[in-house]
Amino acid sequence: MSDAIKHECGIALLRLKKPLSFYAEKYETALYGINKMHFMMEKQRNRGQDGAGLANIKFDMQPGERYISRFRSIHKNPIQDIFDHIHKRIKNINELDSKLLKDVDYLKKNVGFTGELFLGHLRYGTFGKNNIEACHPFLRQNNWITRNLCLAGNFNLTNVEELFDTLVRIGQHPKEKSDTVTVLEKIGHYLDKENEKKLTLYKDSFEKNAEIYQKIADELDIVSILKNSSQDWDGGYAMAGLFGHGDAFVLRDPNGIRPAFWYEDEEICVVTSERPVIQTCFKTRTEDIKEIKPGHALIIKKNGQVSEVEINATKEKKSCSFERIYFSRGNDKDIYNERINLGKLIVKQVLKSVNFDLDHSVFSFIPNTAEIAFYGMIKGLEDYLNEQKLKEILALSSNKNEKELEKILFKRARIEKIAIKDAKLRTFITSDTERDDLVSSSYDISYGTVQKGMDNLVVIDDSIVRGTTLKQSILRILNRLEPKKIVVVSSAPQIRYPDCYGIDMAKMQDFIAFEATIQLLKEHKMDYVLDEVYQRCLEQQNLPKEQVKNVVKEIYKPFTAEQISKKIAELLKPKDIQAEVEIVYQSIENLHEACPNHKGDWYFTGDYPTPGGYKVVNTSFINYMEGKNERAY
Repeated sequence: MSDAIKHECGIALLRLKKPLSFYAEKYETALYGINKMHFMMEKQRNRGQDGAGLANIKFDMQPGERYISRFRSIHKNPIQDIFDHIHKRIKNINELDSKLLKDVDYLKKNVGFTGELFLGHLRYGTFGKNNIEACHPFLRQNNWITRNLCLAGNFNLTNVEELFDTLVRIGQHPKEKSDTVTVLEKIGHYLDKENEKKLTLYKDSFEKNAEIYQKIADELDIVSILKNSSQDWDGGYAMAGLFGHGDAFVLRDPNGIRPAFWYEDEEICVVTSERPVIQTCFKTRTEDIKEIKPGHALIIKKNGQVSEVEINATKEKKSCSFERIYFSRGNDKDIYNERINLGKLIVKQVLKSVNFDLDHSVFSFIPNTAEIAFYGMIKGLEDYLNEQKLKEILALSSNKNEKELEKILFKRARIEKIAIKDAKLRTFITSDTERDDLVSSSYDISYGTVQKGMDNLVVIDDSIVRGTTLKQSILRILNRLEPKKIVVVSSAPQIRYPDCYGIDMAKMQDFIAFEATIQLLKEHKMDYVLDEVYQRCLEQQNLPKEQVKNVVKEIYKPFTAEQISKKIAELLKPKDIQAEVEIVYQSIENLHEACPNHKGDWYFTGDYPTPGGYKVVNTSFINYMEGKNERAY
């Protein structure tokens, strides 16, 4: 994505189902769990580079011995920083006595992160300061082992205010009003209640409190805790938690907005945000890995029992389509094919934009995340060319001429590596004010690839959000090649509405499609539509979120997608470039054809999967009309 956006986040949960001595003997290292976590977090670094964290639970430790380890980092390379921290202690032991690294009992007692249960997290900060306190996993600590909770997630909730007020009403005093702390305390509240319930139930059955708490650990009702704590959540989430005594869970939202995949064998149980991570790390097949069902939790008991249980009623599946277009790595079997299809399906529009003149059209991609869609586009162009070749060959009839036939057969789509991104200029980690200063120098080009004044230059991007990089950098750079026309192709549809489930697209004025529509309304003397929609948004402000409708759709209704795309091209074209500029967007219909199992398209259509989404979009428009440059949630 040339306008890279942040999104929450990546998770990796690992449960070792055998004693540590098993891994030390079979894999010749007692650090099997640490090594696997390092691998899984590195393989998901695309999901978060603002910070990272790792937590570990050791089983069956004696009172007075540490059983929870946690380390978080906002270092420029946070994953490496975490594992350097862990290995520093291991290195010291190795220098002291290398034999101790094979002594699993010694390691558990003396070295952090040598337990059986791990939870890792990679963070993209969608908003707020990038400080260590914002990094997951979060800890809710208690002297009673079964009341300790460690939490990390890939999520965003739209109704944090409501949930916060609920906590205050029951007498809590949360230290901050954030979705993570609110969720932590919400689950923690019902964890406390479950402990108290079991304590009351068994207090007359055992002589010693220690025996009661062992019984509580064995019978802790995680399903009840999760049902009670999550019943009011509105948002998208894959929430992972560890309890101090060794139980664990990963809970997914009822619409399946955020992804979570799991795999189990006799040695391990693992959950990650992306499927290929498990395949590569544990050498498994695609078909052996399962997706946690929407509304369900994967529950891993300390005794090794694993079950997938419905927590909240499953709703219409609206898995985030942006995961398929951009966020997830493209080496997933299905995502690869979907991105190929996104490229193929837009070919008709591309051909139209260059007037079907492939002899004078050069094709490329910007940036690397669009590469797979580019291959799909080229395959689509090759299919078109083969159809044309067949027609021309048949038209030769009996007057077959070897040179004419050779000319037909050797027709190819012209493919070039046009743009090169400087990997050192990471525009995606800058603040809004810093971004503009960096984008102008983020790319360079391959000179001599375009015939000056004759060729069309077609570049595909996975999506266009703000258009900042296009206007300030890419179009100017491409214009240096002096093409007749520049066509920028987006494998995603126009982004028209804010996201509120974990993607950093929260303000209406950030979207070039919205800006273009505002300009069209003004040009057609239809400014009154803005005021009408503003009033209707205000009227819904105090309604329960379940009654709110997306009235912002009305501003787009007077215009076709093509009209808006044309205006976008006008707005993004710098005044000092000579080439004609056209922007081609994917259609909603083609998106759904390419990604049939991921129908979450609210940022394109305004059709949100949860009631809170409609409240957010209207509030976002109110903020725009009132000149407030702030998020709606």
